[in-house]
Amino acid sequence: MSSWSFLYDEMYGPDDELEWVKQNGGFEYTPENNDYELTADGFTWPKQNDEVEKPKQYKNVYKYDEDKILEEVKEYISGTYRAHYNASNGIQTLDLIESCGDGAAFCRGNILKYASRYNKKGSARMDIKKIIHYAVLLYHFYGLDQETIERGYETF
Repeated sequence: MSSWSFLYDEMYGPDDELEWVKQNGGFEYTPENNDYELTADGFTWPKQNDEVEKPKQYKNVYKYDEDKILEEVKEYISGTYRAHYNASNGIQTLDLIESCGDGAAFCRGNILKYASRYNKKGSARMDIKKIIHYAVLLYHFYGLDQETIERGYETF
């Protein structure tokens, strides 16, 4: 027996094993359980779950229900896109104000307006939602105002 035949036997097994493989459909390996799949590259990998695993939700992560408050604010903001401030062509008054370069200043002014009238006119909760909405817009416009060739788009 030469070293080459020994290497062949190590790589492919003795002839009787090779004969068994040929009789049983070739070299394809089918695992006994369904947790693995044979891929085109010939390797066996754990099956990929088509569903993206969602992060686990933990109870009481937010001490002050910030997640619920943010969801409420998100719904409020979404509603403003259906309100009378949004033209049928998608252009809002704020777009025109920003085209003059005054988007950040407009947002700061509205934050001050709603904060100064907090709980004096209308609903305190609605005033807070408006303050948060204009703060989000200010965050957006502040980044645009601070954009330079050297620094790129900057947020806080």
